[in-house]
This record gives sequence, structure tokens and C-alpha cells, in this order.
Amino acid sequence: MARFKDTEKEQGMFLTVNLCEQLLPGTFEWTLDYLIDEADMLIFEQKYINDVKGAAAYSPKILLKIILYCYSAGIITSRCIENACKANIIVKALAENCEPDHSTIAAFVSSNEEAIKNLFSQILLQCFRLKLINGEMFAIDGCKLPSNASKEWSGTIAELAKKRDKLKKYIGRLLSIHKELDNNKNGKKLNKRFQKTLGDPAERRNKSIKKLKKKLKKIDNALKHLEPRKGLAGSEVKSNITDNESGFIKNKDGYVQGFNGVAIADSANQVIICAEVTGSVAESGKFPEMLEELKENMSELTGKDEPLKKSIMLGDTGFFTEENLQKADELGIEVIIPDPQFRQRDPYFAEKKREKVEKKLFAKEDFVYNEETQNLICPHGKELKNMGETVIGKSSGIKFQSKGKDCVECPLIDQCIKKRKPKSKKAGVKKEKKRNPIRTVLITINAFIETFCEKMRKKIDDPVYKDIYSRRMQIIEPTFSNMTYCKGMDRFTLRGEEKVGAQWKLYCIVHNIGKCVKPLAKKRRA
Repeated sequence: MARFKDTEKEQGMFLTVNLCEQLLPGTFEWTLDYLIDEADMLIFEQKYINDVKGAAAYSPKILLKIILYCYSAGIITSRCIENACKANIIVKALAENCEPDHSTIAAFVSSNEEAIKNLFSQILLQCFRLKLINGEMFAIDGCKLPSNASKEWSGTIAELAKKRDKLKKYIGRLLSIHKELDNNKNGKKLNKRFQKTLGDPAERRNKSIKKLKKKLKKIDNALKHLEPRKGLAGSEVKSNITDNESGFIKNKDGYVQGFNGVAIADSANQVIICAEVTGSVAESGKFPEMLEELKENMSELTGKDEPLKKSIMLGDTGFFTEENLQKADELGIEVIIPDPQFRQRDPYFAEKKREKVEKKLFAKEDFVYNEETQNLICPHGKELKNMGETVIGKSSGIKFQSKGKDCVECPLIDQCIKKRKPKSKKAGVKKEKKRNPIRTVLITINAFIETFCEKMRKKIDDPVYKDIYSRRMQIIEPTFSNMTYCKGMDRFTLRGEEKVGAQWKLYCIVHNIGKCVKPLAKKRRA
């Protein structure tokens, strides 16, 4: 038979633990302890009014060390942080043997938005002093994370009203079934027979109906004060009963109810310079605000009035709007933000696409504008008449329309007007419909003026700028991978844009402190 070593479960041990010795130089926890001790806590301390009366409070430095270290280890809920203070020796060392409860931790994070913003700037200054920021090139992007709100409570006003009506019908149906079962004699016998095993079914049904009524009341109360929430395009987007500032966002895992954490990172060491959140699906609306914040932060770090004069900002196609490019021009910041079609104009990608996809119909770029007649000339040389300003769907502009007889006799009709596909039916195949022999083209009103968007299209087609833009992903994407995958900060635990914004800044502080570990260890050895 196999033999195993003897063990003594009840053997007592005497261990000498020096908390200071747990924080070894060159580690994240040592760097965190050093940087927080160096930080000015005055803005945190101003909230405390217990200098004469009241119990002594936990120091903000201790709470910050606990929270930031736990965040770096993927421990992001206040109850789990409380448990870590009791069980984790590194946390005990950072907490100086204090054990704050979960309510103290949660209240500290959710009530110090301005102070956390100030701490973010202080850590950023430490990164600059360690020469981790060069300010030559920046990249901006968003990281979509779920928050403390459920998708179940999302929808437009009409969808929520429909959900309420369905819930009412369902509750009514359950009540009628409940009455039938109560009056059924055979049911009563079976209920008594299996009562010990399954419990009282009437009580179980009552609990279920009570929960549903609670949900119904929640939707009813919300619909009384909720107003249609507008998106960037002006159309209604989904509201949320739990947290109406959060958004119904699509990320790599599908749709989540959460926030979009937007960040700007420096190219030297991927240090995050600016961090904000938005409950909108599109992060492009935050771009002007982020540019101003970037300029302000870099001015404080460098002491220059125009710190971004020789810098370049890189952004993906989601930030390509006339307003964003105009704002960058006003602030004197050079940006490289490609339009969504820039890959199609690249000869390499265009050739690859041609190998897979059939030739597309003529686009509006294939039509030439005649300034004298103010009409469009089609590839076959026929005129499309100017029909004046109009709105088609969400697009507005000048509508140009061809004459039917010109299109019927045109040899290029197959490349210009799409054929209508036959629709199949159970009884057979329906005959193919005749195509409408009229081509319509909508040109936006400012298409004839060289806008910032037009200038950017020409700029991104330059191979030099295309090569610079290719560095965008290696600047910004590692920051999000480090926070979400490596450190486990993959969701928000708070509600409301301000509170979630504070937590997002704490996540970014954790990332930036991680960048200081090696330089500070090297500085200490020197």
C-alpha cells in the first residue's frame, strides 16, 4: 500500500511577521506605498470634520493603498477588499494592520471624485519626473466595460411600456392559474403528499407573484419620470431604470449595460495622460473635451503654453467627424484620424477585396459635378438634374436624379442600378420585378467645399501618414489589455457617470503606477 507523510493539523506555530518587510523594493506594492506617501492628501482630508468631535477616521493614504493594490490584483468589490484586509499579508502591510469594513471602502471611492482626479494628476507628474512621458505622439480610444446595472432594465420608453404591459398580463395569468390550483381537490392531495420534499407550492407561487409585482412597480415608477434619452445622432437610445447614465453598449463579448472608458496614452511608455467615461455607445463625443484636458495636463507637466505644438494625436475611424477635426484645428493639435473608407482606397486592400467581392455599383464619387449647370454628370456622360435640398433617412443634402429614358438605353445600367432579386414563395417563384430605371444620388451640402474631413481624407492617403497611423494600436491597446486582462479590472462596480469616472481614473492610476515600478527601483539602487 502507498505510504504518505504524517501531518499535524493541530500543531501550533509562532511566526514573527514584520509588516514593513513584506513590501519588497522593486515590486508594485512597494512602488504604490512610496508614491502614495509622497502624494499630497490635503484635498482628501478637507472632507473630514472630526477634529473636535467624532471618532477617529482611517487615513486616506491607507484607504488608497488598500483599494489600489486590490484593484491591481483584480479585487474590485468592497466586500472582497474587506476580506483581503483580513487575509492578505501584503494588504495588511499596506493597511498598517487596519481592517476597514466594506461600507467605509465603498463610501470613500464613491464620494471623492475631485480628490481622485487630483491624485491622477499627481501620479502623472511622478511619471513625468521619471521620464516616462515624451509628449511626441498620443493615441486615443475607448474601452467598453459593463457596470452595476442590468440589461434587463434597458429599453426605449416604448419598449419599457410594452414590457410593463406584458408583465401585467403575465401576472394576471399566474393569478388565475393560482386560483384554479387552489380549488383543485387532486392538487391539494398531491401538495400534502410532497409538502416535505418540495415545500408548500402555494407559498412558492405567492413569492414568485410578489417578485413580479415588485418588478412591475419598479417599471411603473420609472416611466413616470423617465424622458426619451437622445444619442449623438439625435435619435432615441435605450434608457436604463437602474442607472440611466449608463449605455447599452456593444463590446467584444456582445451587448452590455455599462460605460465607455476613454483614454489618451503617450507613445513613450503607454502612460495614460487623460481618462474620462461616457455612457454613450460612441466615444467620439468625448473627443473635444479630451483634447482640452490633454492640453491642460501637458501644460502642467511641461510648463509650456503650447505643449502639443509638435505632437501628433492618433485616433480610429470612430472619431472621424467634422466637429472633432475642427476642434483639433482650433487647439493647434495635429491629428491623424482616417475616414471609414480609407482602406477601400488603399490599392493593396482594394485588390484583396476585388478577389472576394463582386464589383460594386457606381458610387457618388464616380459622378462629376458641373458648376455651370449645377448638375451631376454620370459615367456615361448623361446629366442628373439638381432636385434641390432634401432629407433621405438620416442624411440631408442635394438630391440629383436622372431621366428614365437615359437610363433605359444606357449600356452601363448593370453597373449603375441594382437588379431586384426575385422573392421565393411556397407556391413557387415569383417573377423578377423590373428595376426602376432612375438613378438618384445624394450629395451632402458641404461636399463642394474643402472641409476638414476632405483634408483628412487626402492626408491619410499619403503613405507617410498612413505609416504613422499604423502605430496607433501599439500605443493605446496595451493599456486596456493590461487593465482588463492582466489586472482583472474588467467592470465597474458603481453607478452614475461621475462615480464611474472616478473608478475609471483609479484603474488608470493603477496602470500608471505599474509603469513606475522599474524606474523607481533603478533610482533607489542608484
